[in-house]
Amino acid sequence: MEGNLLIAIGRRKTAHAIVKLSSGDGKITINGKQLSDYFPLDIHQNEVVKPLKVADLEGKFNIEVKSMGGGITGQIDAIKLGIARALVKYNPQLTSKLREFSLLTRDPRMKERKKYGQKGARKRFQWTKR
Repeated sequence: MEGNLLIAIGRRKTAHAIVKLSSGDGKITINGKQLSDYFPLDIHQNEVVKPLKVADLEGKFNIEVKSMGGGITGQIDAIKLGIARALVKYNPQLTSKLREFSLLTRDPRMKERKKYGQKGARKRFQWTKR
């Protein structure tokens, strides 16, 4: 590892996550809090560490994340993408394995903007004949 620190960015919807990977004993810190404090549900915690499980590298890195914007789901997916990108920087041979589980693909779906003359992005105002 170059300089013992790998940095990668993950994005999803309006959420951004800056992930710093350093060799260590497997501590994951998100915005200064432990993983279990930031995401109390086991489902969310398992999603965050999924790239490490797929690459069989659990407990080998300390991960420090700065996550901002969006909601819970957006932040989880942004962190997951950031970790996967950092792992590829660590070992480029992991690319095919991570791609197999589609962990390196950024989800392009964004909220559609509201158009003028309409109630929302797709919904129109009610039309009255008289």
